[in-house]
Amino acid sequence: MIIALLLLIIAGGAYYIWRQKGQLNDLVEQSELYKEELADEYNELSVQYEGFKMQISNDSLIAQLETERMKVQRLQDELRTVKATDAKRISELKKELETLRKIMRGYVAQIDSLDRLNQLLTKTNQEVTARYQAATETVSQLTQEKAQLIETVQIAAKLDASNISVTGLTSKNKATDKLKKMEKLEVRFTINKNITAQPGEKTVYIRIQTPADDILTKNANNTFLYENKQIPYSEKRSLEYTGEETTMQIYWLIEEFLQPGAYRVDIFADGYLIGRKSFQL
Repeated sequence: MIIALLLLIIAGGAYYIWRQKGQLNDLVEQSELYKEELADEYNELSVQYEGFKMQISNDSLIAQLETERMKVQRLQDELRTVKATDAKRISELKKELETLRKIMRGYVAQIDSLDRLNQLLTKTNQEVTARYQAATETVSQLTQEKAQLIETVQIAAKLDASNISVTGLTSKNKATDKLKKMEKLEVRFTINKNITAQPGEKTVYIRIQTPADDILTKNANNTFLYENKQIPYSEKRSLEYTGEETTMQIYWLIEEFLQPGAYRVDIFADGYLIGRKSFQL
């Protein structure tokens, strides 16, 4: 009798434990689903913050939104690691989500207010711009005419090199067309008369280009400004220009191997290309 009673108690206890375990498994499954739903909500909120950042140009507001988005990211990371059985922390994360949503609604209202203000400012700006454009048409036309006149004067004042010749010289300064005997190259040219050019000391640069399109230069730091860029030159020489025709020579001392072929020399002064000559070696 006692044994039967004990067996009945044990069976009842086993059934109770089995039932409790089943209920616990159900609770864990529900908690897992709840956790997944919460993760989706956090992800949606993160996307919303990112979307708002792309819609505005206010640096201060963008920084605030990024701060809140980082909070969302931090809580998302924590949610991934928290156990489904930790109901307390999951509940706290749910409350955190609601707080972040309230903050988001505040930002939405602020952005809407900024949008309305921007629309008003845009309308006002369009009206002001229309009046400004009408008032500046005459000034723009006069400015353009002045610029054209200045350009014309600058072009007229530009120096011009003519009679350009390049001669190979031996160590005794005799002309030669044999590369093996050449010690230097003489670049001779004439700066034409130009009474509109500004007189005074000028620097004339030459650039010798090889058949391989390289520029001969003695030093990588030998550069000058041309069309807003620093470009290398081969040699330079100062000239006291009076406005009258002037003949000058610039020499290149040959210290490297020069291959036979087509070369070119460009001549510059006052930031302009004033002459060019192709020659054969």
